[in-house]
Amino acid sequence: MKFGIDRLLRDPALRKPLAGRRVALLAHPASVTAGLTHSLDALAALPDLRLTAAFGPQHGLRGDKQDNMVESPDFVDPEHRIPVFSLYGEVRRPTQAMMDSFDVLLVDLQDLGCRIYTFITTLRYVLEAACAHGRAVWVLDRPNPVGRPVEGLSLRPGWESFVGAGPLPMRHGLTLGELGHGFIRSLGLDVEYRVIEMEGWAPDAAPGYGWPLGERTWINPSPNAPNLWMARCYAGTVMLEGTTLSEGRGTTRPLELFGAPDLDAGALLREMHALAPDWLAGCRLRECWFEPTFHKHAGKLCAGVHIHVEDGAYDHPRFRPWRLMALAFKALRRLRPDYDLWRDFPYEYERGRLAIDLINGSELLRQWVDDPGAAPGDLDALAGADEASWMEERRSVMMYRPG
Repeated sequence: MKFGIDRLLRDPALRKPLAGRRVALLAHPASVTAGLTHSLDALAALPDLRLTAAFGPQHGLRGDKQDNMVESPDFVDPEHRIPVFSLYGEVRRPTQAMMDSFDVLLVDLQDLGCRIYTFITTLRYVLEAACAHGRAVWVLDRPNPVGRPVEGLSLRPGWESFVGAGPLPMRHGLTLGELGHGFIRSLGLDVEYRVIEMEGWAPDAAPGYGWPLGERTWINPSPNAPNLWMARCYAGTVMLEGTTLSEGRGTTRPLELFGAPDLDAGALLREMHALAPDWLAGCRLRECWFEPTFHKHAGKLCAGVHIHVEDGAYDHPRFRPWRLMALAFKALRRLRPDYDLWRDFPYEYERGRLAIDLINGSELLRQWVDDPGAAPGDLDALAGADEASWMEERRSVMMYRPG
């Protein structure tokens, strides 16, 4: 298959509308061609394209900044001698000076298919800025590596943040190019927008179910996204960032496992199976031990659970990571009602609201976990309604059809 960047590089006709216009690129370390050349270098080598600026989102354009709230500075690219502006430094939204540096912004970002992944919010912000300043935005589309499934509660009004760009469920099932169409429609933006579509994307096909496994190299789109298995788990395990449990940062399998020094993993799994066994389908769960080298519980031996989605037991349509992790929290609360579960700290520059609520786009998930009388069916009913509504709403922006 071909990604948007590869089609743009190979087809001069696609680039023709860029003639005579100043072009900027928004990219990160995973923005590479099929031959593993960084998109900035590949575009700069084109004689018919005038590259005047570049932008980096969270974690940076070239290098990897570990963890959240680790900012990247502006700099001048030493090879191409163009300014590189950070959209995760002093500002999150492009400034007037930044917008003055280009006519067309090419967006080449590998997403993970999860609302909380901040590249989605950055796309919204650049679309809004492009509308305000009369600039064009082109998305060079890439796969949603976790395919088309939809899961989770939708973000409620008033809960927008840098990890919540709009009323999407946690797992939205769209590509970045499709999301751009959705933002333009829902926000009423008047902006020149174009998507350089992929060719041959087959999100329902095994074994990748969204990612062309065996055909394209996986490059970390953020430091703790080392493989497809993490991407599959992420819509659930990202919620661990709002808890005192380790999400595996500081190990070689971040966001595929979770645990804590005082956790009884065996008892937790038994309680999860007793509460809602269907929520554990499509994967295999293994008790494990790990010792993070940094981040939560650094240097301490943690008992935990590893979520395995990389072997023949993986069932793509049945695996529901958001429900799986919600169930883990519920089981822990039932086993230990006084467990200090919710982490209270500044999260993506938000203060005064718990991280778990920002992550979920409302207080509903936390309230369900903490309510002794709330059953799995109660959360299923809430989320199911949101999922059905989103499945219908997203039809109008879907660009890739089966077959």
